[in-house]
Amino acid sequence: MQTDWDKLRPVLNEAIGTTIYLVLVAFVIGGLIGLFLGTMLYTTRKGGLLANAPINVLLNVIVNVVRPIPFIILLAALGPVTLQVVGTTIGTEAAAFVMVVAASFGIARIVEQNLVTVDPGVIEAARAVGAGPLRIILTLLIPEALGPLILGYTFVVIGIVDMSAMAGTVGGGGLGDFALVYGYQRFDWQVTLVATLVIIAGVQGIQFAGNWLARKALRR
Repeated sequence: MQTDWDKLRPVLNEAIGTTIYLVLVAFVIGGLIGLFLGTMLYTTRKGGLLANAPINVLLNVIVNVVRPIPFIILLAALGPVTLQVVGTTIGTEAAAFVMVVAASFGIARIVEQNLVTVDPGVIEAARAVGAGPLRIILTLLIPEALGPLILGYTFVVIGIVDMSAMAGTVGGGGLGDFALVYGYQRFDWQVTLVATLVIIAGVQGIQFAGNWLARKALRR
């Protein structure tokens, strides 16, 4: 069967646009929420800037419960919540909401793990000269861990691309949906191959950009 790219090209372009939208929404919103949660996980631990055992335990439990759930199951599990927040459980916005949730908790743990690598002596020195917790977090803690954080975020955004490929299961569109509907279900392996190559190219570009930014941050 001859693949009609004159008809499929606009569909492919729309799928690429949808994937970019899903990834950007999940990365930006989930990245900010994850940064906040990860910082709280680190600062509320025993001996931290904002040491608070109950909050730390609660955050750890929530992250440990949500983070391991496979995305396809999370889509179903969060159905009632998605319906209340977005107004529907199908479509691009519904998929984006669940992706934000998944990304937030995944990033939270990565942020915490990277902040742990910051020399505690540097933080203690800042506290000794009277710097407040917020100032230390914004001007010392996060900048000191910036290089590893960029690499961690790069790892997560590639995972978000993987999640976007499953958005089609709830009618979210994107390249995964394109490959499934126009490739796999129609036994058109050329379409599946093209969609796969586009995703690979996108992931390679993200990884290259992440590595470059991390090197720049580490050299400062």
